[in-house]
Amino acid sequence: MRRTLLKLPLLALTLSCLPFSLLAADPDKKEIVIGTTVGDFADMVTESVKPFLETRGYRVKLVEFTDYVMPNLALAEGALDVNCFQHRPYLETFSKDRGLDLIPVTQVPTGPMGLYSGKLSSLEQVKKGSTVAIPNDPTNQARALLMLEDMGWIRLKDDIDPLRASEFDVAENLKGIRLVLLEAAQLPRSRQDVDFSVINGNFAASSGIPFAEGLFLERSYDFINWVVVRGEDQDQPFVQDLIDAYNAEDFRDYAMKRFEDYKYPESWNR
Repeated sequence: MRRTLLKLPLLALTLSCLPFSLLAADPDKKEIVIGTTVGDFADMVTESVKPFLETRGYRVKLVEFTDYVMPNLALAEGALDVNCFQHRPYLETFSKDRGLDLIPVTQVPTGPMGLYSGKLSSLEQVKKGSTVAIPNDPTNQARALLMLEDMGWIRLKDDIDPLRASEFDVAENLKGIRLVLLEAAQLPRSRQDVDFSVINGNFAASSGIPFAEGLFLERSYDFINWVVVRGEDQDQPFVQDLIDAYNAEDFRDYAMKRFEDYKYPESWNR
């Protein structure tokens, strides 16, 4: 991919060497460093957000990550000005656990989690003992279980936090399915071994699986991703310009063509 890419060793050096004065809020700020995970969110920056911000006089640098920890730490410590890779439940849990003041400011198009065919090709074929592969990490497992509940295949306990649900919180297995827990990245390759597979949007997209092939797609907006900034910066002019970039008519047109069948920000439906 063609981008300005800061390698992690350099990022670590930047975190340790930046003086506090450079990390303070600057109302005249004209350089924005954006961190994303590799893939669609990085493409959104290079293909649309960066050109928009450049028309407003900013220089934009992109840092790409392959994990979900460093983008928030880098943002909190000032090596990034903004990141885009996470949904709100993850952000809130991470920020609380680490004592960080990070604020979501606008939603972004996000590939939906979906239930895809494996050995069975339609929802009507589900039966007692049907195997359903779901992610084994806590956040995505909860997403999968909420989706299966939405489908009417299971019912979760009433007294739990649904965003932290696990397989132990299934109160009723209404279809008698058997859950198979796998790493999220393995789910696309698991389809031939199970009856159905619940696959994250990014892994479906990167594996060339069209969302249109999903037998059921996640409806909840709880897990749509956000642009995130430090709390001290949320009222800075550059943040409003970022919000404008991710909600401009040109960005909407671009996203709906480039990322067809994604879940789009709720504000776009108003």
